[in-house]
Amino acid sequence: MAARRTMSLGLSIANLGYHYAAWRHSGVPADGNMRFAHFKYCAQLAERGKFDLIFLADSSAVRDLDNTAIARELEHQLVKHEPMALLAAMSTCTSRVGLVATGSTTYNEPYNLARQFATLDNLSKGRAGWNMVTSFSIDEARNFGLDRVLPSDHRHERAAEFLDVFKGLFDSFDDGGIPRDKASGIFFDRSRTHVLNHKGKHFQVRGPLDCETTPQRQIPVFTAGDSENAQELAASSADVVYGGQPDLESARAYYASLKGRLAKYGRTHDDLKVMPGIMPFVGRTMAEAEAKFERMQAMILPRLGLGLLVVNGFPDYTGYDIDGPVPDIAMPANRKGHFSSPLMQKVKQDGLTIRQLYEKVSAGFWHMGVVGTPESIADLMEEWFTTGAADGFNIQSPCIPVDSEDFVNLVIPELQRRGVFRTEYEGATLREHLGLRPAVSRHALQPLYAVGG
Repeated sequence: MAARRTMSLGLSIANLGYHYAAWRHSGVPADGNMRFAHFKYCAQLAERGKFDLIFLADSSAVRDLDNTAIARELEHQLVKHEPMALLAAMSTCTSRVGLVATGSTTYNEPYNLARQFATLDNLSKGRAGWNMVTSFSIDEARNFGLDRVLPSDHRHERAAEFLDVFKGLFDSFDDGGIPRDKASGIFFDRSRTHVLNHKGKHFQVRGPLDCETTPQRQIPVFTAGDSENAQELAASSADVVYGGQPDLESARAYYASLKGRLAKYGRTHDDLKVMPGIMPFVGRTMAEAEAKFERMQAMILPRLGLGLLVVNGFPDYTGYDIDGPVPDIAMPANRKGHFSSPLMQKVKQDGLTIRQLYEKVSAGFWHMGVVGTPESIADLMEEWFTTGAADGFNIQSPCIPVDSEDFVNLVIPELQRRGVFRTEYEGATLREHLGLRPAVSRHALQPLYAVGG
């Protein structure tokens, strides 16, 4: 009998939480984003909850400082550690949970990033994963010598070649290619060593990688994005997609779109996992959950709320009464974001105030926000999981660690009781946690060739 399908879960650690006012919560250490003890505790909490992985989102910039309408100085997410170094440290205080870091294909070189991830996978005994991004912000571009964001087609073309080189470097040594045979004096076997000799449009990389074959051979690759370019890259090369659909209907459509692209790349339905983000406010009763939610919403300062609207494609409503109706003024011509169009319809339908509008935006940051009991949240997750919307979820706790503790203590046992989430780790590596097939070297069925020859 085939094993019952169970969902994958990631704990996304966005410093102090996914709610914009998280750092002001009394149970959150305001300086936790700079304290290793904070991240150590979160990683060990995720491991106690049997999570597949912890996930560190990242961008190499402090964004939007030039736009004073966006109150970035009131947020906590933009002051952070570099994720690779942080995960290397976290690998020493955990033993099972996966460790996923963000790395940009636009502002890195394949060889350097491959070395970093190969090192992390070796140090963690097979728990590394790469969140591959192409980087969309002007602030990042300016930190790497550019005065504009490169076009999407260019960034995704570069990403596809980057990924091919990256994976090729991970196959630099065959299994058993580093015998360390003291009797013969052979440390590594030239006949089992592969030179990549890649010469492409964006990269020229000789190789081989100077790291031993890692426990996973190929680390799982995560990505995200709704565009055609992003979905095609995911379908061709990724192992996990971090979804951002806020409702069941759109999530099912996105899931079907991604899975429907796999066959043309010779891949099966189970070769790509779709894990939407979910921000859960959990209470033992609905009243308790709603009180938690309202308490956090009340911590959003008006200037922060107005800035969130600007970030998500709305006009700058500074100077208007925030408890008055949303002004009927033209939307920005270059508006962006998931919220502007559907929310403007709700503004007209329900007569929302400016405060109500920014509170709705803060409650859903490219993900599904939910307020409920352990049972109702498990109901929702199980419905998405069993009806073609998700293979698992990335938990985006509003406040870290307090809401992460509530999820582990209250929701995880309910999911386990229903048989849709593990009670113990079955494997040791991230690939095994995710149920991915073992990676096989591209050279396994090819003739061996020696370095230099």
